[in-house]
Amino acid sequence: MEKRVVFRQTFLPYLLLAPQVLVTLVFFFWPASQALYQSVLREDAFGLSSEFIWFENFSALFAEAEYLHSLEVTALFSLAVATTAMTIALYLAVQADRVIHGAMVYKTLLIWPYAVAPAVAGVLWMFLFNPSMGIVVFALRAVGYDWNHALNGHQAMALVTVSAAWKQISYNFLFFLAGMQAIPKSLIEAAAIDGARPARRFWTIVFPLLAPTTFFLLVMNVVYAFFDTFGIIHQVTEGGPAGATNILVYKVFHDGFLGLDLGGSAAQSVVLMAIVILLTVFQFQYIERKVHY
Repeated sequence: MEKRVVFRQTFLPYLLLAPQVLVTLVFFFWPASQALYQSVLREDAFGLSSEFIWFENFSALFAEAEYLHSLEVTALFSLAVATTAMTIALYLAVQADRVIHGAMVYKTLLIWPYAVAPAVAGVLWMFLFNPSMGIVVFALRAVGYDWNHALNGHQAMALVTVSAAWKQISYNFLFFLAGMQAIPKSLIEAAAIDGARPARRFWTIVFPLLAPTTFFLLVMNVVYAFFDTFGIIHQVTEGGPAGATNILVYKVFHDGFLGLDLGGSAAQSVVLMAIVILLTVFQFQYIERKVHY
C-alpha cells in the first residue's frame, strides 16, 4: 500500500522549498539574467557608461577567428576528457567489483582524487610535468622525448586533458561501481554456467545494464568539461600556448576580467550556456532513446 505525505498546513511545503528556490534564484537565475542583459550592451572598462547595441556583441564573436578556434578547442577538450575519464573509471570499477580482500581500502584510495579541488589538481600535474624540474619530464627525457607544454600546444592539450580526466575519474568510478553492484548476480552466474567468458558476460549483460548510469555520466562529464575545468586551465596553461588550450569558459574570464570587454564577455557566457543546454537537450532527446532502463 502506497503511503503519501500529507501536509496539514498549507504554507509548510512552500516553507520547506523556499531555501532551495532562493538559492536557485540568487545563484543561477539572477546571474543568468544579468549576463543576458549585459550581452546587449557596450560598456567601458570601469562600468561607468553603457550603450544598448542589440546583438552586435554576438555578431562580433562569430566573426572573430580566435573565438571560433576556442569553440573547436572546447569541443576537442570536452570529448577527450569525457571519453578518457569514463573509460578509465569503468575499467577501475570492473576491477574493484572483483576484489574480495581489501576491497574497502582499494575503493577508498580510488575515491580520494574527487576531494581535490580542480585548481589543486592542476598544480599537482603542473609540477609533475614542469619542463625544468618535473619528475615525469626527467623520465621522458631519459628515453629521448622532449617535453615542454609551455611551447608545444599538443602537449599542453594532453596535459590539461589528463589533469581534468584524473579529477573526474573518482566521480565516475563511484557511479559505475554502484551500478555494477546493483546488477543481480544471478544473471552473471547463469551466463557463466552457459559458458560465457568474462569479456562476453561484460559486453552482453553488464554494460547494457549500465546504460542509464553511462548516460547520466555522459551528461555530467560534458558539463564538467565545459565549466568546472576552469581552475585546471588557469593553473596549468592559462589558455596557452597560442590559444591551444583556451576553452570557452577560460576565454570568458580572460576577455572579461583581463581584457575588460564586459559586453563581449557576457555574450560569450550566454553562448556557452546555450551550447551546454542544447547539448543536454540533444543527449536526452536522441541518445537516451538507446538507453534501456
